[in-house]
Amino acid sequence: SGIGLATSRAFAAHGAEVVCADIDLDAARRVAEMIGKDLGGTAHAARVDVADMEQMEGFSRNIFTQYGVPDIVVNNAGIAVIGSFLDHTVDDWRRTVDINLWGVVHGCRLFAAAMVERGQGGHIVNVASLAAFAPSRLLPAYSASKAAVKMLSDCLRAELAGHDIGVSAICPGFVSTAIAHNATYTGADLHDDAVRGLARRGYPAERVAAHVLRAVHRNQAVVPVNLEGKIGYALSRISPRVMRGLARLTGTTSVSRNRG
Repeated sequence: SGIGLATSRAFAAHGAEVVCADIDLDAARRVAEMIGKDLGGTAHAARVDVADMEQMEGFSRNIFTQYGVPDIVVNNAGIAVIGSFLDHTVDDWRRTVDINLWGVVHGCRLFAAAMVERGQGGHIVNVASLAAFAPSRLLPAYSASKAAVKMLSDCLRAELAGHDIGVSAICPGFVSTAIAHNATYTGADLHDDAVRGLARRGYPAERVAAHVLRAVHRNQAVVPVNLEGKIGYALSRISPRVMRGLARLTGTTSVSRNRG
């Protein structure tokens, strides 16, 4: 859904054969069928839990066997836990890191190795976030995981450059997807405000997908997306102190411990 759906459609519209992978196989199948019906493209569906190393290893082997080594891999799966650090449980942290960071690590490790062995180049896209460089008092686990994804992308880009394999970190600001609706909320009930806020932002996932395609075409390293993404990225480089000050202003309403 969201950025994953839009990116799959965008690549298919430009002639790519796409494998849509999701923990929800029915969702992946719907997207693959949509690509075939609406775009006349070729798409396949697969189920995988990106946080599970064994599943990812089996998934990558199946991809190599059925379709060959991919030219482009997009690591996009992610979840959000919204609330203060003191209201995050260990399980909140573990689940966020397992999906947002380890999912990217598994995807990069398995597919980059195959690209290097093939010797024909390629590109890896890791979807990070504005949160990778803009701290927030309400997104400690999410922000930490996305910052790690950006740094991993920078490290991997340096290592794989000699193999003609590009690596891009896509860092969207607020995008009108279902991530706020599907997020886990701790402490105060912020669900309705977050969902309404993203809806009002009105920035469609299709525009993020256009940035993904451009990043691959131009081999861009870090791609801040939309106005707040670009402003946040610039401020993080020019004045980190300002970013830390802004972080104190986010979610300043009192957050009470309420685990239900």
